[in-house]
Amino acid sequence: MFNEVCNQKNTLLKISLLLLTFMILGIVILGGITRLTGSGLSIVDWKPLMGILPPLSATEWMNEFSKYQQSPEFQKVNFGMSLADFKAIFWLEYVHRLWGRLLAIVLLIPTFLIIFKKQKASLWPYVVLLWTLGLAQGFMGWLMVKSGLYHDPHVSPYRLAAHLLLGFAVFSVALWMTLKLFQPSLQLFRQGFSEKAYKKLMRLCLLASVFVLLTAFMGALVAGLKAGLLYNTFPLMGNDFVPPELFTLTPWWLDMLQNPVTVQFIHRWLALLTAFLCVAIWVYGRSEFIPPLLSNALVGMAFVALLQLAFGISTLLYAVPIGLAALHQGFSFVLFGSLLFNIFLLYTRKNDILRYE
Repeated sequence: MFNEVCNQKNTLLKISLLLLTFMILGIVILGGITRLTGSGLSIVDWKPLMGILPPLSATEWMNEFSKYQQSPEFQKVNFGMSLADFKAIFWLEYVHRLWGRLLAIVLLIPTFLIIFKKQKASLWPYVVLLWTLGLAQGFMGWLMVKSGLYHDPHVSPYRLAAHLLLGFAVFSVALWMTLKLFQPSLQLFRQGFSEKAYKKLMRLCLLASVFVLLTAFMGALVAGLKAGLLYNTFPLMGNDFVPPELFTLTPWWLDMLQNPVTVQFIHRWLALLTAFLCVAIWVYGRSEFIPPLLSNALVGMAFVALLQLAFGISTLLYAVPIGLAALHQGFSFVLFGSLLFNIFLLYTRKNDILRYE
């Protein structure tokens, strides 16, 4: 892949967008680790520019620790924490925020090349969208942290979910831009690929993408409500398929969002349905005369879906260990990316962009 990048035009643009896409995936995993280790509320203010440098002296460290000691998390949860313990959680949140700033710096490269150097100038709307979504993501991240700095030492599950979904949006735009740059290398031969098969595959992939996002949304609520620690059995929840606490809040739609048992139940079944749908798409693709590249992409998508399901079940059974849980969060983006790749191949075929016969 790297040699292919270097041997073609727009090398710097391609490398920068590849780096940006992988860095977005990296910050998703890092964000999961930050949340799971309870580090997300360690920095109690937001300084997008002045906060680049960490504390550099004993006085500055004590000042940061003093501010944290005023937060509800310290007063209600970590009241016995020492300065050394505080530094451990501070550094995770600091690196998470620094990574976000580095993403902005990397994004400057394709911005300059596309808008000012006119390389692939048709991509400028995507660049504008990336900056807009990136700024919204940073602001939502702070709103999420802020929700845990007053009274309740836990972030809002809704803001956590919004933060995650914005991450999917940023990742999607970056990946789509990258795929458009590598489009000439994606030789999608079309002989024998029926219009009916194309339309059905496109609808199924779009539907599976929606299921991934819905599952991720409910997963964020599971994380925010600590629902993953309630029933650590599978496929049963305790001794039942349908736990007795299900739908005990009124109205019913509020129960789906705020009842931890219901949230975990819905997340489980959405995950199972998503994996089943991805495998069904692959099976359908095998029955049609589809291009080899698309066939391989469908195999990869089905494999990732099953792997993601395995990560989710393992995370549940082992009571949410940090490593598995972070990997499970990151792989939701890998699964979504694999579906987006299939959609891209189908989309380019529809618009006759690829002219390989």
